[in-house]
Amino acid sequence: MESAWIALSLSLKVALWATVLDVVFGVALGYLLARARFPGRDMLDAILTLPMVMPPTVLGYYLLVLIGRNGPIGHWLQQHFGINLIFTWQAAVIAAAVVAFPLVLKAARSAFETVDTQLEDAARVLGVSGTGVFLRVTMPLAWRGVLAGTLLAFARSMGEFGATLMVAGSIPGKTQTLSIAVYEAVQAGQDDTANLLVIITSVTCVAVLVLANKLTPTRQP
Repeated sequence: MESAWIALSLSLKVALWATVLDVVFGVALGYLLARARFPGRDMLDAILTLPMVMPPTVLGYYLLVLIGRNGPIGHWLQQHFGINLIFTWQAAVIAAAVVAFPLVLKAARSAFETVDTQLEDAARVLGVSGTGVFLRVTMPLAWRGVLAGTLLAFARSMGEFGATLMVAGSIPGKTQTLSIAVYEAVQAGQDDTANLLVIITSVTCVAVLVLANKLTPTRQP
């Protein structure tokens, strides 16, 4: 029972940090794709959306190539800062963030595209800075879509398995998230533990989705 709650707390921590990363980069890139016109825009959108359709194990392999000790990023971190990301909870955060990223990106882009640009132009005419326009006009009008994508990304991060297992492994108390703990319990024939973990996972994900519905207002007819 204790191991289940440890796995839950780790999953929540990983999902929270992954969601924070996704919001920061997803909102920025979503706004860029919604407003800017430049060569290669569609290609960039396709590349950023790849994690939505690519098998998680393939994403995990790419992450191993990038952040492993012999990878360009992993080697640089190890050489200059003595940081090894592989088989750490930070690696689980990176894997979850990459897998869930398109959910925030697509939701944010769609939300920004629904904002009337004439309202933004009017704010600029009144002397509002670019940052002020974004914070006082664009985001207040697009926050519903951004919030929906954020909550879905959090739920997706909670259930991430394939890429996380590839780069973080399954170390109890350190990198073993709920989804990985379920897999390990089934492999070991521990049906009671697996059932408990499945119930905890299901209840947690349902709670997140209910919260998403509560916090995402619908337009009144």
